[in-house]
Amino acid sequence: MKENENVNNQDDVLKDTVNPDLENNQETVEEQPKQDEKPESKTESHDTGSDKKSKRFKIRHAQEKALEEEKAKFAELNDKYLRLFSEFDNFRKRTAKEKLDLTVTASENVIKDILPVLDDFERALQNMEKNGNESDIQGVTLIYNKLKDTLKKKGLEEIEAMNAEFNTDEHEALTMIPAPEEDKKGKVLDVIQKGYKLNGKVIRFARVVVGN
Repeated sequence: MKENENVNNQDDVLKDTVNPDLENNQETVEEQPKQDEKPESKTESHDTGSDKKSKRFKIRHAQEKALEEEKAKFAELNDKYLRLFSEFDNFRKRTAKEKLDLTVTASENVIKDILPVLDDFERALQNMEKNGNESDIQGVTLIYNKLKDTLKKKGLEEIEAMNAEFNTDEHEALTMIPAPEEDKKGKVLDVIQKGYKLNGKVIRFARVVVGN
């Protein structure tokens, strides 16, 4: 019995002497991993921030590129629209002008054919004046004036030629004679055949005699 007690006592003594160091070692070992744990390095954090900035830059760049492409498309479509609108406006104006010209000149040939009738009326009136038949003169004059007014409403106007400066745009010189006075040179001294304009366009030149 005593031997067993001695053995136990010896074991307790050993535990008392050994355990403190073991416990300290265990605590050291347990604490060691904590000491070995390293915080995130600044380099890794910096790399993560750079990646984020790079992604944001790429996204912004892509958005700006897409915006520029949309602007280019808009400019192209707007240019096509303006060109199309301009062409349509020119077509509309040209068509309107052609229609107006057609309306104005449609009766040109008819009126040209009527001009000799006016000439005949004027000659008839001159002959009637010579014969002195007043009643006939009045009747024919009324008919002549009515026809002349109707043609005037259609745009016909007589070219003023007598005593006017000779103008090749309106007059056709059949002959030239010496001017009786100095201030008559280059002017119309006589009208052989009246000239006419239709809505401002000469449809028959005035045939005249010019002083030289």
